[in-house]
Amino acid sequence: MSRKEKMVENLLLGAWGTALIATLGSLYFSEVMKFIPCDLCWFQRIFMYPQVILLGLAAIRKEYSMARYSLALSVIGGTTSLYHYLIQKVPLLQEHAITCGRVPCTGQYINWLGFITIPFLALTAFSIISLLSTFIIRTVKEGNFN
Repeated sequence: MSRKEKMVENLLLGAWGTALIATLGSLYFSEVMKFIPCDLCWFQRIFMYPQVILLGLAAIRKEYSMARYSLALSVIGGTTSLYHYLIQKVPLLQEHAITCGRVPCTGQYINWLGFITIPFLALTAFSIISLLSTFIIRTVKEGNFN
């Protein structure tokens, strides 16, 4: 195994680990802490949860091309997270936010250090996965393997 291939394998494992931690974190908030997810939280979950399986299988099979699909899911999920975070933190957007079902999307179950909310955590995870996926795609393209 070449050095580049080992690096790509580690990047893929890092992306999988990030997706796993984000998934377990969201399940902790909803199942243990009993925070009811708003509609935007559900959309973010839709784009995060499958990545645990997708990236896990990709790591096992060494199918580095799966990073393209992970990147697409992360960009869409990250965009949703960014919008959700902005309607939580920007007063003008809060006033004009869409109705989000039983739980308002502007609500903040957590607000650590004055800026870390659940959508911020999701945005961070999607950003990490997007960066790692981009590095994987570029390295595989340059390395001409798999």
